[in-house]
Amino acid sequence: MNDVRAIQSPPVTTGNAVDFWAARPLEALGGEYGRLRCRFINSHPVGSWDDFILSEWTLDSCAWEDFHPHSETAFVLEGELHIESQGKTVVLRPGDSARVNPGSLGRYWAPVYARMITIYGPNPEGLESHSFRYSEV
Repeated sequence: MNDVRAIQSPPVTTGNAVDFWAARPLEALGGEYGRLRCRFINSHPVGSWDDFILSEWTLDSCAWEDFHPHSETAFVLEGELHIESQGKTVVLRPGDSARVNPGSLGRYWAPVYARMITIYGPNPEGLESHSFRYSEV
């Protein structure tokens, strides 16, 4: 299984007055994650972090599930995204957002297509996400 945290080398946070991260393309996760693409924008969710981590995802008739110790907020840019956690399901359309709170398993799926920006964290204890599961719908 590919590790989604290892698809790109992490951008550097300098600690200077302004950090800049050049645009990078979305990358297909490949293999068993055929219809899922992402890019981590300002950092990777590895180890501990006291700030937030920004990423962009597209789901093309697929679903992603994981457990994370930090919050995960999704903001939908295009399409329709369904999110389920702890028995509650919401449907997001462009401009909508929702957060799966820390310590929860979240399932995200797009019956047709969705593009979203996500915000992770913070995660000061450095606890790892787990229970990754991909499926096509």
